[in-house]
Amino acid sequence: MVSISDILKQARPRERTVPVCIRGDLVGEAERLAAELARTSGDWEPADLTETHPGRELAAKLKAVREQIRAAEVPFLLRYIGDRAYSDLLAAHPSEKDEELFNSDTFPRALIAASCVDPVMTEEQVAELFEVINEGQIKQLFDAAWDVHHSSDVVPFSLAASALLAGLGGES
Repeated sequence: MVSISDILKQARPRERTVPVCIRGDLVGEAERLAAELARTSGDWEPADLTETHPGRELAAKLKAVREQIRAAEVPFLLRYIGDRAYSDLLAAHPSEKDEELFNSDTFPRALIAASCVDPVMTEEQVAELFEVINEGQIKQLFDAAWDVHHSSDVVPFSLAASALLAGLGGES
């Protein structure tokens, strides 16, 4: 029989990594190029069979921008802070509304700052980051911080991994 001491020696807090593209300008450029490519592809009629599709150049530019976007992604590693620290954090950010668990203005910044172990950030630095990343990225970071504290999934399911393993004759 396994003792609780043995279990505690093996236990590690839950972690999650979220890649965040810190170059919103590149994302905007990719969106612009994708829209232009869609427009060009729909309107183009070749004058002859030797004419090169104008979308080829746009597709090459879009590919290059997507590579720049991937290079501009920064991984944020979030880790469960423990029951006592989490309870204290909630208590430090009470909501003024009875139906809410926490102050939705201050708690997300505090939870991300407390949970993010790489890069390490203060609440002030999280607030600065929130001024340059968009609301979708803010939500990704908060959702990840929330999940490391609340998710009960033991092993996340991956349809892609299951399909690849099934195709290779492995288990799904």
